[in-house]
Amino acid sequence: MAQTVVIYHSGYGHTKVVAEHVAEGAQGKLIAISAEGDIGADDWAALDSADAIVFGAPTYMGSPSWQFKKFADATSKAWFERKWADKVFGGFTNSASPSGDKQVSLIAMQTLASQHGGIWVSLGLAPSNAKASTSADLNNLGGSVGLLVRSPSDASVDEVHSGDLASARHYGARVATIAARLKG
Repeated sequence: MAQTVVIYHSGYGHTKVVAEHVAEGAQGKLIAISAEGDIGADDWAALDSADAIVFGAPTYMGSPSWQFKKFADATSKAWFERKWADKVFGGFTNSASPSGDKQVSLIAMQTLASQHGGIWVSLGLAPSNAKASTSADLNNLGGSVGLLVRSPSDASVDEVHSGDLASARHYGARVATIAARLKG
């Protein structure tokens, strides 16, 4: 079995809920990036030894949170030593709007994975885009690069859409399954 680590920043708790569901699907470990944008030495060791890494962050003003970007910049130490080359990667993001420029955040995460020499995993779900589709459906926001989640600005952390949480579990399982296949 492949070891998957889900590393995320959550500003208000919604992205944390999604991260928990991704980790559940992957049967993986969760690492939270602190409000100061930091993680501990044990967290870095877990990332270095992981077969798969899933990035997660809210999208604020068209890009990942500054805390996630601080973490991303700190990965340069792993980059210099090529510690994450050939690992499997994925990513998810959350914002209050249906679009909210979430795609930009996913592309930033995909670029970070590529800089490390990683292998990116798409969401692998067709969009739920019929008139009858609701927020309870899988991939109701129509993502493909990674997982897109919408948490309305006045929603509590208990109100993350059920379709997004089911999509999160699916995505975690997909990343872990592909990592296991590649691990051989």
